[in-house]
Amino acid sequence: MKRSWKIGLVALALLLVAAAAGRAMLARRAQSAPAAAAAAASAAAVLELNPSDLLTVARAELTRSIDVSGGLKAVNSAFIKAKVAAEIKTIKVREGDAVKAGQVLVQLDTTDLDWRLRQAEQTAQASRAQLEIARRGLENNRALVAQGFISPTALENSVSSESGALATLNAALAGVEMAKKARGDATLAAPLSGLVAQRLAQPGERVPVDARILEIVDLSQLELEAAVPPEDAGALRVGSLARLRVDGIEGPVAARVARINPSAQAGSRAVLVYLALQPHPALRQGLFARGAIEVERRLALTLPVSAVRTDQALPYLLVMEGSKAVQRKVQLGSRGTVAGVEMVELLQGVTDGAQVLAGSVGVVRDGAPVRVAPGTALAPNTAAAMVPGAASAVPSGTASAGITSAASAAQAK
Repeated sequence: MKRSWKIGLVALALLLVAAAAGRAMLARRAQSAPAAAAAAASAAAVLELNPSDLLTVARAELTRSIDVSGGLKAVNSAFIKAKVAAEIKTIKVREGDAVKAGQVLVQLDTTDLDWRLRQAEQTAQASRAQLEIARRGLENNRALVAQGFISPTALENSVSSESGALATLNAALAGVEMAKKARGDATLAAPLSGLVAQRLAQPGERVPVDARILEIVDLSQLELEAAVPPEDAGALRVGSLARLRVDGIEGPVAARVARINPSAQAGSRAVLVYLALQPHPALRQGLFARGAIEVERRLALTLPVSAVRTDQALPYLLVMEGSKAVQRKVQLGSRGTVAGVEMVELLQGVTDGAQVLAGSVGVVRDGAPVRVAPGTALAPNTAAAMVPGAASAVPSGTASAGITSAASAAQAK
C-alpha cells in the first residue's frame, strides 16, 4: 500500500513538472513572435531596385533648340499670266516638264491684236500726211507774210496747226508701239528655269488680263517658313543650324536659318523664320516638315526631365544616400537635348555623380530603405538611362525592362 502511494506521488510530480515546462515554452514563443513579425515587416518594407532604375547625374553637352514646323516653299517660283485678253492658241508644256528661262511656253491668238496694230499704223500714216499738209501751208504763209499779202496773225495760226499735226502724229506713233507690244505679249516665255508645277488653263480658253496659266518652281532652292513664338525669337540668329524631318523622306534633312522677318505677325506676334534646306532629290514644294533649330550648345550638369518630381511645391529628386532614398530640392535651369533625349540643367541641389531614382520607380517616401539588386549598372551618359517618360510608358513592374530595351535601341543606332 505504501509503495503504491509513493509511485502515485512520483507520477503526479512528473506531470506537474511537464506542465510547467510546457507553459514556459509557450511563454517564450509568445514573446519571440512579435520580434519575428517586426523583422519580417522590416524586411518586406525595403524597396528593391534594378541597376537600370538608377540614373547618374553627369556633365554633358546640353543642346537647347526651338521646335519649328511648316510647309516647304521654293525660293524662286513664278506664275505665267496672260498680259492681254485673248484666246489660248497653244500650251507647249504640262505638269512636271522641265523648262529653261526664255523658253516659249504659251502662244495666244493674235488675230485681234494684228488688226489693232494695222489700225494704229494706218492712223499714224494719216497723221503723217496731215503733218505734211500743215508744214506746206506754214511755208506758204511765211512767204506771203514776207510779201505783205497776209497778216502775221494768219501765220501764227499756221504755226499752231503744224504743231497740232506733229502732236497727233506722235500720239499715233505711240499707239503703234503699244499695239506692237500687245502683239508681242501674246507670246509667253518662262521667266526662270525650273519645273512646271501647275497648268491652270487649256488651249481654246479665252483668258482675261492677269489670268494664271502656268506655275513654274525651281526646286534647287527650297526653304521652310516657320512661325516662332516671340519668347524664343530673340535667341535666333542667321546661320543657326537645324535638322528637319520631312514627310516621305527617311532620315533628317540639314537646314540653316537664312532670314528672319523683322516684323512680327499681327495677332499672334509670332516671328517668321526662313530656313534654307540642303538640296535633296526627294524634296518637293508643299511637303510638311518639322524639326528644331539649335540655338545654344554648352556643357552643363544634366539629368533626364522624367527624373525630376513635381508633386510638391518645389521640384525635387530622390537621391540614393547609403541604403535610403532621400528627397533633395533642386533648382532647374534650361531644358535641352543630349543624344536626342530631353534633359534639364541642374543648378543646385545635387552634385556630379549622384545616383538618382528614375521616374519609372514611382512614388517613394522620403528616407525609404532601398536595395539594389545585383546586375550591371548603366554608364552615366548611356542614352537609355536618359529615356524620358518611362514611368508613363510601362507598368511599374516592367519599367526596368522598358529602359533596357531603349538602351539596346539607342546603342544600335
